[in-house]
Amino acid sequence: MKLFLILAESSLEPVPDEIRDHPAVRKSARRRGRDPGELILDRSLHHFAMRGLPNSGKRGRPDIVHMALLGALGTPLNWEGLLSIHVHTIGDMIIDVNPGVRLPRNYNRFLGLMEQLFAKGSITSTSGEVLLRARPGRMQDLLEALNPSIVLAFTRAGSPRTMKDCVGELMGRDRPAAIIGGFPHGGFSEGTLELADALVRIDRESLDASVVVSRLIYEFEEALGLPERRVRGPDQT
Repeated sequence: MKLFLILAESSLEPVPDEIRDHPAVRKSARRRGRDPGELILDRSLHHFAMRGLPNSGKRGRPDIVHMALLGALGTPLNWEGLLSIHVHTIGDMIIDVNPGVRLPRNYNRFLGLMEQLFAKGSITSTSGEVLLRARPGRMQDLLEALNPSIVLAFTRAGSPRTMKDCVGELMGRDRPAAIIGGFPHGGFSEGTLELADALVRIDRESLDASVVVSRLIYEFEEALGLPERRVRGPDQT
């Protein structure tokens, strides 16, 4: 069994064409020594340029993806080969994440890596292994490729359930998938909601994506008995 973890409608995208000439964008491009179109949209740098963008409240927060990915990649579930991580962006790009990739912990270096990924389409190791791959695709396309047996979407619009209950339902299937929003405000689009078999919320307040990811993965590890097995070690029964 492997858990498919999907960060959906994530706030990760290059600076869109309509604001590339804005002074705030050009200023940050000069500072980075890059063309404005190569930059990753970042609200902390491009806030004033973003004010006229459609759906701007869900855009320009690549730090959300950064934190969630760091948390997921550094877990025993991932080290044991039981986690498959994918990012769907608000601009309908799909990023497949190699479980062995070591992302930069420094945020600016992460931005640079994402700029390179969007420009080239993939990031490879010195040995030629693909560590990150970006391709055009909708959430529907991703789910069709993964072919999960059940899809739970974590959203404030969902039915109240504990994470333990959610994981219990996922554990009963051979290809379970969980969708977590990779954006700061608002909710999933209707198109994304319609793809889920169940909508769930695990708290009365909105939780950061990184918090939901960490709680999901730990409960999944607990259900598998993974903490006990790893503490005992391979030579102990």
